[in-house]
Amino acid sequence: MSGDPGTATTTRRSQVPVVAAVAIGGGIGALARYELATTWPTAPGQFPWTTFFVNVTGCFLIGVLMVLVTEVKVHHLVRPFLGVGVLGGFTTFSTYTVEIHGLLKAGSAGMALAYLGGTLLTAGLAVLAGVAVTRLLAGR
Repeated sequence: MSGDPGTATTTRRSQVPVVAAVAIGGGIGALARYELATTWPTAPGQFPWTTFFVNVTGCFLIGVLMVLVTEVKVHHLVRPFLGVGVLGGFTTFSTYTVEIHGLLKAGSAGMALAYLGGTLLTAGLAVLAGVAVTRLLAGR
């Protein structure tokens, strides 16, 4: 093995603030999503509006964040805290796929297809809208 063993320790220590930002942000995002899901649960076989709202809103905010971190000067921990942490914990494309499967099992193939395509289209447009709105407000 080559290199100074102290370099690995120094590198690991320098990542502690980033890892902490991601962990704290992820907890906040996951708790927010949990609260929404328990406040507005989806009945089996019904369109999962709460997850749809969470993912589309999260994608809009990702668009906002990407403009802020790439075009406006923000603290270096904003991206890991908000992007990877909060929004990564808030959005839930894994639940989205489970819900599509549940709709298919319930015999609601049309609704599953609408949810599949509608989420992808709306989430993509939400990112673009977040970018556009933020650039407009930031005067860019």
